[in-house]
Amino acid sequence: MANWKKIIGGVAFVVVTPVAFVVGYAATQSSEFRVERSQRIEASAATVYAQIEDMHAWAAWSPWEKLDPAMKKTFTGPAKGIGSTYEWEGNKNAGQGRMTITEAVPGSRVVQKLEFIKPFAATNTTTFAITPDGDKAVKLTWSMDGQKNLGMKVFGLFTDMDKQVGGDFEKGLASIKTIAEKSQAMPAATK
Repeated sequence: MANWKKIIGGVAFVVVTPVAFVVGYAATQSSEFRVERSQRIEASAATVYAQIEDMHAWAAWSPWEKLDPAMKKTFTGPAKGIGSTYEWEGNKNAGQGRMTITEAVPGSRVVQKLEFIKPFAATNTTTFAITPDGDKAVKLTWSMDGQKNLGMKVFGLFTDMDKQVGGDFEKGLASIKTIAEKSQAMPAATK
């Protein structure tokens, strides 16, 4: 019986020590994260702004809309601008959450409170900033800022938020570029 206690104690030490090291190391990591991507778009600031201020327009460009075609969507508050809210509930890939516009500066900036409910709870801030980029173009920067709890810090040792979300931001920005540039090229009579 004494040998079993030594074996169990040895196994516990071999398992617990690396886990304790990983958790301890993760705890020393930054509690903040930021993901940011930018895209040059040959369209007016107003044209680009229209795609991000009105969350009904997101279905055409958001990379997450395609994760669950049957996703339940609810829009509340004003149709667009400050207070406009978009809630979604979808499959395991889409999850569940809510976005609310907290700041809207026409042709310049949209800030949202982003609340994830499922598969994990988190609250982050997303910002879309539009800046001039030459005579007939703008740069659209999409960023997300948030706080990491211990679980996210441990997860972040193996992959980070930039890798998890950055590619989606790039896809979304490329889609906004296509939509805005096509809209900008259309004659006014056909818009």
